[in-house]
Amino acid sequence: MYATLNTGAIGVRADGPREAIVAARIGGFAGVELRAPEVADLIEQSDVATVRGLFAAAGVRPAVWSLGMNLRDDEATWQRGLETLRRSAGAMAAIGCLRAIQVIFPGDDEREFDENWRFHVARLGPVAAILAEHGCALGLEFIGPKTLRDTRRHPFVHTLDGALELGAAFGPNVGLLLDCWHWYTAHDTLERLRALRPEQIVHVHINDAPLDIPIDEQIDNRRALPGETGVIDIVGFLGALHAIGYDGPVTAEPFKQELRDLPSDAERLALVRESIGLVFRQAGVPLARG
Repeated sequence: MYATLNTGAIGVRADGPREAIVAARIGGFAGVELRAPEVADLIEQSDVATVRGLFAAAGVRPAVWSLGMNLRDDEATWQRGLETLRRSAGAMAAIGCLRAIQVIFPGDDEREFDENWRFHVARLGPVAAILAEHGCALGLEFIGPKTLRDTRRHPFVHTLDGALELGAAFGPNVGLLLDCWHWYTAHDTLERLRALRPEQIVHVHINDAPLDIPIDEQIDNRRALPGETGVIDIVGFLGALHAIGYDGPVTAEPFKQELRDLPSDAERLALVRESIGLVFRQAGVPLARG
């Protein structure tokens, strides 16, 4: 496994891939999450070899990219988004970034479960097919907190097994974005993690949860740095992933205001990278370099 930077998740400013790569290098991250349209633009402004060279020179891997698509768009907007996706997938494949991710919201006010399932299959089936054409995998992020699920009239997929079942309806290149926060708030187990195959995991997020709040009362955007509180069994979580052979990217996603309030990006980068290193050492799991 290797530490990956999502600049936006920790309040680091990066206007485009060049700045994101520099931030990852400065912070000591082996990989970086990217916005695909920006990479496609950069390739068109220069060429693929030049863009690949930016990563090689920094010793940073192009690790993951978000689809950046709104599943609830009207049909015409969605179809235009699929055309944009073709461009994005081609650009990301050209630089060797073959892991894409998409959030699955855990409820809906209009569609009951079965109808919402059919809607997701209709929307994401073509997405998975486009990604497969370019050799890319799609990781679905299930959202675990009951407090968020309860904001909608009709609950939807919100567990590890539910996300795997939904992904199986799209194609063999669909797996999980496995976030320890959502694993914890969905009451999933270490035993279930140990039963996974490494190819079922596209990407991993780590963080911690505030103290003294029952699991079903945790609020999604109020988190802590990995290992900060010990509420989430991050040692067991990482140990289980290591045991099954997952060797992909791992991003910290703490959603912590105190982190954003630090005076400089350098301090934010150092604190987050230190927290990732700490929990990996505690778990006895090596972190690969760029």
